[in-house]
Amino acid sequence: MIKWISTLFSTAKSKDNTAFMKPEVHENQKNNIENVSNKFLIVGLGNIGAEYVNTRHNIGFKIVDFLARKENVSFETVKLGALAQYRFKGRTFLLLKPNTYMNLSGKAVQYWMDKENIPLENILVITDDLNLSFGTIRIRQKGSDGGHNGLKNINLVLNTQNYARFRFGISDEFKKGKQIDYVLGDWDDAEKTALPERLELASEIIKSFGTAGLEITMTTFNGK
Repeated sequence: MIKWISTLFSTAKSKDNTAFMKPEVHENQKNNIENVSNKFLIVGLGNIGAEYVNTRHNIGFKIVDFLARKENVSFETVKLGALAQYRFKGRTFLLLKPNTYMNLSGKAVQYWMDKENIPLENILVITDDLNLSFGTIRIRQKGSDGGHNGLKNINLVLNTQNYARFRFGISDEFKKGKQIDYVLGDWDDAEKTALPERLELASEIIKSFGTAGLEITMTTFNGK
């Protein structure tokens, strides 16, 4: 009888201990979690085609192109866009140029988020902004589309405005009724001279977003 009671309590104790044990995480699962948290999707918005390469509206493309050259990585044609990848301080940066045209950008963003299993907080979308003077930087955690067709479509497809965006000022120096010509026009001589320094700063912003985080990046670079 005593032996039976001892065995019963011993079994119950074993079950109780099991209940408090942490579930075992396979090494592959650990690696996958780490890879996801250290992977960032940087989306430069623009329009495809040689005629748009040097236009103000394509500053998103221009910034990721600059960073890719700086890091000596190349873009490859992929589904819904062109993609380049590089690593920095243990982080993986996926630079995406959607080929869907500006007003359908959300389709490419959603596809590559899902394919690479990238969380919303690890996405940074780069756009031009008419409401900011040339070269002015504004980084935000969320916000409205501000009349930008690319952001408008991304908001619609993702069904949220809660993703980081990096706005690059192109100013609004155009005559009434000439907005389309202006945003799809080439940079003027003064802007072309100033662009290299601005592009260098933009590349540092992208790296900071992936390594220091959004809050520090906003504090460090907004208004510069």
